[in-house]
Amino acid sequence: MSSREDPVIDLAGPRQDGLPLVVDLDGSLVNSDTLIENCLGLLRADPLGLLRCLPSLMRGKAAFKAAVAGAAALDPALLPYNKAVVDLIRHARQRGAKVFLATAADQRIARAVCDHLGLFDGFFASADGRNLSGAAKAAALVGAFGAGGFDYVGNDHADLAVWDRAAGVYAVAPGASLRRKLEHRHPGAEVVSARTDTPARYGKALRVHQWIKNILLFVPALAGHAFHVGTWLNLALGFVAFSLCASSAYLLNDLLDLPSDRQDRGKRHRPFAAGLIPLQHGLVLAPLLLLSGLGLGAALTPAFLAALIGYYGLTLAYSFALKRLSMLDVVALSGLYGIRMVAGAAASGVPLSHWLAAFAMFLFLFLALIKRATELRWQKDAGRTNISGRGYSADDLGIIEAMAAGSGFVSVMVFALYVSSVEVVQLYGHPERLWAGCLVMIYWVGHLLLLTHRGRMHDDPVIFAVTDRTSLACGFVLALIVGASL
Repeated sequence: MSSREDPVIDLAGPRQDGLPLVVDLDGSLVNSDTLIENCLGLLRADPLGLLRCLPSLMRGKAAFKAAVAGAAALDPALLPYNKAVVDLIRHARQRGAKVFLATAADQRIARAVCDHLGLFDGFFASADGRNLSGAAKAAALVGAFGAGGFDYVGNDHADLAVWDRAAGVYAVAPGASLRRKLEHRHPGAEVVSARTDTPARYGKALRVHQWIKNILLFVPALAGHAFHVGTWLNLALGFVAFSLCASSAYLLNDLLDLPSDRQDRGKRHRPFAAGLIPLQHGLVLAPLLLLSGLGLGAALTPAFLAALIGYYGLTLAYSFALKRLSMLDVVALSGLYGIRMVAGAAASGVPLSHWLAAFAMFLFLFLALIKRATELRWQKDAGRTNISGRGYSADDLGIIEAMAAGSGFVSVMVFALYVSSVEVVQLYGHPERLWAGCLVMIYWVGHLLLLTHRGRMHDDPVIFAVTDRTSLACGFVLALIVGASL
């Protein structure tokens, strides 16, 4: 039952032994915010649908929540539940206490969570235009159980109004400011779990380790033997600009990909998917990093800034659409690698040779196909037929591996043609020694293909290549060969 005056939904009968335990949803039972998750899901599936929900804000926050909940289906099975809170609920039920969910989320979200967990005797939620938060939630709970007639589990400053009317106070991962207020107002408050948004978590969310890909900016200058200090200072600035924009794109991609990431054996541990960092922080950091990166890029050449904008635009296209389209996704991925080299040429003033461009095109396509083949291998080994959010099935693994092999060895052929070209004599005194590099490349391509086929490849082959001992040894030997050929 619900009405504009009574936000109680599906409230069970009178409580038995012990005070009832009332549990908040967002930030307490789940390490996330269901409204933001719903908005992101709607933005991913139907951006115009989210725009159509915005006018409902004129009628209040509860109306907006209802509009979004009606337009986007949130799967409660994929939410990152707080194990400590779930255990607390189970213990309360074991001692005979009734347990209720009380949330400012829309009633459809509350009902879905209750039905999924099967741990609640009823729930309170926003309904009929009333946003059940803070004082409104406190009034509803006092009306149902009486002042001091319930224990409450919350996590936010808005919950202080509820804790003030509760008998037992449970705080989930309170920040320093909230902890101080609780110590003053409720000295006996029990902390349920610690905060997880540590600096290391943010570094993982920003994927700082992925910045190593931006070393590709230096390749045109290296290939052209341009070692001027000014050139490398420009490239260093470009490296930082690309890294900031890349992190912005990674944050946005992870925010939009929450459901599919949570179904992936490796990606489910990403900070946003696992609920280790508040989604709000990602929504703030993404634009700040982008603006910072573009500001640094503007200090270089217009061509570099254009390449940086093109990179971010292609990343957005990949995140919103291309990643779900077979083959277009790997072409886009290889293009993202290639744009870095174009940007490096623009920052250094060293033209990108057609030989280097051709070699890079097939090599990057090889790496993109390896990445997709790795995902397919994992899904096939797990007994699944499709990759969530991708345009492939497990049966495509064979052809993807074949295309990866073809692209990898074509890149070796391009390198061999370059060794026998007229241009090579302008840069190398002993170009014939570069033929040994072809043998190293053949071995390395075959090494990655075998590891992928055996299911031992990292989900990002570029990161794997710079951490794998065999790959590093191949790179070292190749560097020696190039040095000996000068």
